This record gives sequence, structure tokens and C-alpha cells, in this order.
Amino acid sequence: MATRIAIVGATGNVGHELLNVLAERDFPADEVFVLASRRSVGRELSFGDRTLKCQDLEQFDFSQADICLMSAGGAVSKEWAPKIAAAGCIVIDNSSAWRMDEDVPLIVPEVNGEAVLGYAKKNIIANPNCSTAQLMVALKPLHDAAKIKRVVVATYQSVSGTGKDAMDELWNQTRGIFVNDEVTPEIYPKQIAFNVIPHGGDFLPNGYTTEEEKLVNETHKILDPDIKLSATVVRVPVFVGHSEAVHVEFENPITPGSARKILRESPGIMLVDNPAEEQYITPIDCVGDWATFVSRVRGDTTVEHGIAFWCVSDNLRKGAALNAVQIAEELLNRGIVKVDGLPAPIGSA
Repeated sequence: MATRIAIVGATGNVGHELLNVLAERDFPADEVFVLASRRSVGRELSFGDRTLKCQDLEQFDFSQADICLMSAGGAVSKEWAPKIAAAGCIVIDNSSAWRMDEDVPLIVPEVNGEAVLGYAKKNIIANPNCSTAQLMVALKPLHDAAKIKRVVVATYQSVSGTGKDAMDELWNQTRGIFVNDEVTPEIYPKQIAFNVIPHGGDFLPNGYTTEEEKLVNETHKILDPDIKLSATVVRVPVFVGHSEAVHVEFENPITPGSARKILRESPGIMLVDNPAEEQYITPIDCVGDWATFVSRVRGDTTVEHGIAFWCVSDNLRKGAALNAVQIAEELLNRGIVKVDGLPAPIGSA
């Protein structure tokens, strides 16, 4: 028997990528149900060489599905994830609604895949913030090698992280500027075309934003609560692909050469690092790829044991859809969801 997958929020940016990633990775799904609000009922969506018709979330019987990949926003998730979980369907949620719930595992499979075993408390697993996911993939092997004390990261986040309306806003503002139309920000507080905005989420009393706070809290939950982290989140006029400038201080010695070797051999990472030949990755280069790319690995001379690097990933993939599908694969590989023809579960005799 293959698995039965439900996708909530199937008509959004991440919903489309979930379908693409499931097809590309040959995920063993016998049935795929695409779900959204009532106004999207009947809308056709592509899944490999098949066409699926969107169904009404409110009318769907989730006992028909084994795993629900959910990407419909925090409010919808807060209402629906417990109902779906109660029907016996494991929820993998892409919103921020459940990430810091102590009874819900927060998973980046390359980093803490074993934590999926804690799913049963609520039958819900959380996907981290898109900028957190790629950062964790890059930091984990370095942390294992030399133990991280402190991280300072500036993120340069694409508009797709805010959703389709934000992508439309960037497009419309860019086009409008060329024909001398007045620019009127709607999704963002300031003009995003030909600009950068150091503002992600809401400002907090300590001067940081909620997006910056997510990076701190999620790093502590996924990787190590003792790591000190300071973040600056910047929205940039890029459609897809998040970039991060990362400075890391370690407890133990580590050289740029050893860091490159570690990163080159680590899962989920593609090291492209030869600045002399202008070999480094930009957001355009990463679109549609599964990897977290690392470039410009060098020593940070401001601390005793320091490394700096540039990290880029497709935020709709590793930051959302791909990570969710990898979590679903963990459920299969560990025998939590049974599938005929798969190898014995990890840890079985």
C-alpha cells in the first residue's frame, strides 16, 4: 500500500511546489488530495502527468489520508490542524502556529530527523521558518565539528516568502516605475521595487522583529539552546531565493579549509566557493534546486575561532515544500507510516 497525501493550501505558491516536489522525488503516494477554501473548489492543479481537482477543506474527510501537508497560514492551521490530527492523519504544518509548542517536533531532516518520533503527542509536526531551515542545514555540521558559541546573521529574503500578493506587488511596482506610475505600497510598509526593507514581521519592544525572533527561537529548539544568535531580516526585490550572510564564533579551533571540507561532505549542502573565478551562488542560481548552497567561506578575524559564509536556498523548496516532503519521507523511512516495498524502518532489527 502506498500513502495517501492531503495538501491543504494547494493553490498557493508553496502548495504548487509541494506537488512539484512530490512528483520529482517519486514520493510513494497512491492518492493525492488537493484542498483549499470553497472558492477554489474544482480548480485544476498539475501533479506530474496527472490533473487533480481542488476540493473543499471544510467538507473533506481526513480519515482518507495518512499525511497532511499544510500550507494555509497560521490561523487556518490553528483551527484545522487539531481536527485533522484527531482524524488519524499526521499533519506537517508550514506555518508558525505550532513551531514553539513543546509537544510538537520542529524538524529539519538533515539536522534532527530523529525528532519526528515525538509526533504522537499531538499528531502534528512543524516546518521551521524558511530562513531558519537553510541556516540549520549549514550550521549543523559545523556545530558538530567545533561547537558554535554565537551566530550573527543578516538575511536577504525574497518576496515569495510573503506570498503571491507580495510577488505581484514587486512586479507591479517595477513595471510602474518604468512608466512613471505612482508607487503605492500595500503588502510591505515601503516600496519594495529597487529598494530593501529592514523589516520582517512586527517590531518587538527590544527592537528586533518577529521574523528575527523566529530565527533565534527555532535555532534553539532545532539545534542547541545554548547558541547565542543575533539576526537582521531584510526584504529584498528578489522573487524567489533567500540569502544569508552568516558569521559564526566557535568554542574550538576551525579553519576555513576544514569548514569547506565539512560542508562539502554534509547532507543537503552544495559548496560552490571559488571567488577568484567568480564562483559563488546568487538567488537566481538556486531557484528550482533542492540544495542549500554555501559560498564565500572565510575566516572571521574579529573573533578567536570564527568563520563567515554566504548561504542561499530556494525558499519555496528547502524553506517550505521540500523540507515538508523530507519530513514525510522520514515518517515513511522510520516506519511511522507504513508503505509496502520500503526497506525496514530505521532502528528495526
